[in-house]
Order: sequence, then C-alpha cells, then structure tokens
Amino acid sequence: MNLRGNNPAKVDEKGRLKIPAVYLDQLKAFGNQFYITSPTGDSARIYPIGVWQAIEEKLSKVSSQNQAKRKFLMHTSYYGQMAELDAQGRVLLPAILREKAKTTGEVDVFGALDYLEVMNHEKVMDNMNKDPFTEEDFKALEDLGI
Repeated sequence: MNLRGNNPAKVDEKGRLKIPAVYLDQLKAFGNQFYITSPTGDSARIYPIGVWQAIEEKLSKVSSQNQAKRKFLMHTSYYGQMAELDAQGRVLLPAILREKAKTTGEVDVFGALDYLEVMNHEKVMDNMNKDPFTEEDFKALEDLGI
C-alpha cells in the first residue's frame, strides 16, 4: 500500500471524517477497521488495523523497561481509539484527539505510505513556513539513498 499526496477533507459536527475517495479503495483492501491515534496529539493518524498490529508486534519484542516504548504506548493509547469505516466512507476521530489536534471542519489528509495523517490546515501551513525543507534535509535523504 502506498498512500500518498494531500487531499482536503472535512470533519463534520459529529467528528466523522469523510475519507477522500483517492484513498478509499486502497484502505478498503485492508478491511474496514482502523486504529486512530497520535504519538504527539498534533495530528490524527489513521492506521489500517493490520498495519497497527504490525507495529504492536514489533513493540512486543522490545523490553517493557524501554522508555521510548513506554512513552509511545502511553501517548498512542491516550489518543487512540478503534474505528470502523461506515457505509458513507467515514470514520469517527477520537474526541480527545480532535480537540488537541484541532481537527474539526476543514482539514488536510496526507498519505504517509501505510497510514493517513489528518491535520488542521492552518497548522500545516504554519509548520511548513516555520520549518522549510533545507539543504541539510536533502543531505540526510541522500545519506539514506533517496
């Protein structure tokens, strides 16, 4: 699965996100169950349940004393919620995450290869202006062979 690009979308007054059509068929191929969460609370990440379970499998092999694992699990559990795609192609974003990430009304939905990231549009523009792509970023990617 290669989810890519940015598509504007809307979160309705009940907190439901209509998944942009460009992503819908790819997501449906993985079923209609998702784990919606965030490690930071700044955005909502929509993981097909199989992708999330693969992350959990990797984490299960890491010591329970590992601080990064504990912090990641605490944050993703706090903001996380199972969701099911409804007949209209919508998922309910967790209320606590909608509030923290300000993902209500108009949002941007980004493909992040194997999950979708939902962000407040103004925050996206602000982040891109404050943290532009630099020569150091190009160098880091080159070092990765990209």
